[in-house]
Amino acid sequence: MGRNFFNIPNEERSEIKILETGCGSGANLWMIAREGFNAYGVDISQESLNLCEQMLNHKEVSATLQLQDMSQMIFPENSFNAVVDIFSSYCLTKEQSEKYLNSIKKILKRGGVFFSYFPSKRSDAYQFPENAEFIDTDTLSSITRKDAAFFGQNYPFRFIHPKEYESKLREFGFEVRYCEIVGRTYNKGQEYFEFVVIEAQKV
Repeated sequence: MGRNFFNIPNEERSEIKILETGCGSGANLWMIAREGFNAYGVDISQESLNLCEQMLNHKEVSATLQLQDMSQMIFPENSFNAVVDIFSSYCLTKEQSEKYLNSIKKILKRGGVFFSYFPSKRSDAYQFPENAEFIDTDTLSSITRKDAAFFGQNYPFRFIHPKEYESKLREFGFEVRYCEIVGRTYNKGQEYFEFVVIEAQKV
């Protein structure tokens, strides 16, 4: 965000529309709003949106919140300057993720930026899934191994390799400008989990 938008004067930031997909309780969205941007958030859970509204009110900022499925978002084409996905679209299957990226391509303006923080296939949770079933080559049905990071998440959990992510974004008409890895350990260093941190621009 800082690299792309913090050089814009505060009085002009309200013209910059930024959407967070899967905004949840607003842990990221309130900060986007506080910086003066025209903030939007979508989530499939009304309860999460209610919590998000409480967070925004507590921080004395505002954002437009909508109950939507991120895999088939309904916004006018070329609406947003940026779309943010912070550990949210991983719950979509491989097939749903294709629809998600297509939606992002449609609603981003030309030159708009997509930010993503996404689970990597180099994580132990993907490499050693125990008895969890694979919905597709990227997606576990849930995290069932008790010593795995994020154990107990009983819904689809998708992973991607950094190079696969870069290739997929190019396929959808994006130029990848930044791709880094963030890794951390769990269970006193016995369990490794990795995220792909990626920034891509709509060509």
